[in-house]
Amino acid sequence: MIKKTFKVSAGIIWLSSIFLGVLTTVPKIAEKYFSVFEAITDALITSLFTLFVWYFNIYSLPKFSRHTTETGFSPPLLIRSIGVGVLVMFLMVGAQKLMMPSREFGPFMLMFEVRGILINLVFYMLLHLLYQAHQNQQVMVELERTKADNMGAQYELLKQQVNPHFLFNSLNTLKSMVELEDKNSVDFILKLSDFYRFTLENRKLDLIQLSEEIEILDAYMFLLKARFEEGISLEYRIEDEHYHTWVPPFTLQLLVENCIKHNVVSLDYPLHIVLYSEGDHLIVENKLQLKNNPGRSTGMGLDNINRRYLHLLDKKIEIETNQDSFRVKLPIIHERTNH
Repeated sequence: MIKKTFKVSAGIIWLSSIFLGVLTTVPKIAEKYFSVFEAITDALITSLFTLFVWYFNIYSLPKFSRHTTETGFSPPLLIRSIGVGVLVMFLMVGAQKLMMPSREFGPFMLMFEVRGILINLVFYMLLHLLYQAHQNQQVMVELERTKADNMGAQYELLKQQVNPHFLFNSLNTLKSMVELEDKNSVDFILKLSDFYRFTLENRKLDLIQLSEEIEILDAYMFLLKARFEEGISLEYRIEDEHYHTWVPPFTLQLLVENCIKHNVVSLDYPLHIVLYSEGDHLIVENKLQLKNNPGRSTGMGLDNINRRYLHLLDKKIEIETNQDSFRVKLPIIHERTNH
């Protein structure tokens, strides 16, 4: 990331200097014996001195960050600026005295030196505030960039989260099928290959069409059926138009996996899962038949899905549970309005 260099517009510098010079002529206009030449020379001295203060202090700005990184304010630099300003003003007023020897040098010099110190103080503080505002803006931009990079990195991790237990269980199931010379062993291997091919192809995508997600889920369910047989079933009740909507990849697989993790799945107590659409939501519902010893739940599966929807759609998933059933409602993502 390229940081913006602190700059003060040349127009602001010159206009403020000229304006301040013109402003100093106002009291002279009210004097009884008004001298146009004196007014012009006073205005010229003030304007040139203000220009000097601007550029001298801008030149000193890099030293703010080297010597006083916490506040950017440097009393030694301010004292040096005032000291140099007093000398410059003395030389400028001395030059005017040579052109106008009739003016009293002492009071005239004192008036301009006081004016110069005030100009130095005001513009030093103004420049300091502008510089600090610029630095704060740069810090905020950097923080936002870091935050965005961090969120992007976290989202990539979420997309690549694959449960290693599923692979372990699938390989164990395959081993048993081969040992028993199950005729479905080849189909199981092909479906397992298809599932992990889907994983490799789609894990880098933010969204895929629901129809493609269901293909992944079908391959996943085939593998589960080889393990649980008639102990698990999945029913689709999705309206035709919703097949062309979008979901984050592997959302449905994670929800089915979550159902298996917390519920009894057996031939005596088959787990029936229903996937259906209702209004603006896609719903995964299962009958509750909780395990006696489900183990400690980390909540990572549902949290994974929720964070992905927050990242992509700025919407949360809805979880509803009662004594009989458990439902997860996913916001439907339409191509034109959301994708």
